[in-house]
Amino acid sequence: MAIALESETQSLKQRAAAKGLFFGAAARHRDLLSSQSLANSYIRECSVLVPEWELKWAAGDLPLRPNLDRFDFTRSDEMLRFARANGLSLRGHALVWHLSNPRWLRETLNPSNAEQLLTSHIRTVAAHFAGQIHSWDVVNEAIEVPDGRSDGLRNSLWLESLGEAYIDLAFRLTAQVDSRALRVYNDYGLQYATSSHESKRKAALKLMERLIVSGTPVQAFGIQSHLRAGETRFDAERLRRFLKDLADLGLKILITELDVSDQNVPANPSVRDRLVADAYREYLDVVLDEPAVIGVVTWGLSDRHTWLSGDKPREDGLPVRPLPLDENLERKPAWWAIAQAFDNAPLR
Repeated sequence: MAIALESETQSLKQRAAAKGLFFGAAARHRDLLSSQSLANSYIRECSVLVPEWELKWAAGDLPLRPNLDRFDFTRSDEMLRFARANGLSLRGHALVWHLSNPRWLRETLNPSNAEQLLTSHIRTVAAHFAGQIHSWDVVNEAIEVPDGRSDGLRNSLWLESLGEAYIDLAFRLTAQVDSRALRVYNDYGLQYATSSHESKRKAALKLMERLIVSGTPVQAFGIQSHLRAGETRFDAERLRRFLKDLADLGLKILITELDVSDQNVPANPSVRDRLVADAYREYLDVVLDEPAVIGVVTWGLSDRHTWLSGDKPREDGLPVRPLPLDENLERKPAWWAIAQAFDNAPLR
């Protein structure tokens, strides 16, 4: 009987840990806890679990905060129990976002009650999980340069009600309630050599600089990293400079929502898998070379469950293949590309 080489049997979390990094993935409650085989894949491959919906104000069919006076932690608590029972850390996503908000909030939020509503939410949610969360995406996607503000901020319901101060308030509240959780600002559209990504990188750095100068207790920057297979507008040196600029501010860096869309590449699965793997490898070889990067989270683990199926489907109707494991939970070239990137990463 042949004996598998250790390098072939090691999981992604083991390869990451060998370099002082962590590897994790997002999941939805209904998917993770309805399939033992999928759950086993998370247990095998991940050291961090991210509830994709369950810690947002209102996502899916069971809102975290269904009305002003009530919170429902049923599903998030079940995911926490799963994580703790299987040696995984839970990562919180997200305390403040312009999307996935309940209708009652959108209808009632105004400048006179906004601070109280935000304060009650963060104090209740962060306190519920205090000491049990690896890191929080405290504020998610606050930058939208096309909105036309000189500071690059998004014209969200929170900005309209509280001004830029809502960002500082959210971080201070989180630090007060759960000082152990790493406090992260999280955003997308930062990785390519395009004018929109370049302007967003500049706005992100300026926001981080303002927060740090004002004493806001932000500790880390999350780069969502939704990549595209076959994308040629990738400039490794530009990305390295951005990462170094963040690190020079004293921030840790997390790769928080990594996946690779195969929306506009050939239908042949082998060709698609190669292009997806190439995108993972090219990107991770750069970001993992930055010592401030502490971990990688993919937005899903298996092609069986991915937001891209609904939001960015292929025009030919074929199932998308953006994640490390295929629909049968088997390793794909993408898995091996991530594994190789961890193996090649410098030791932290």
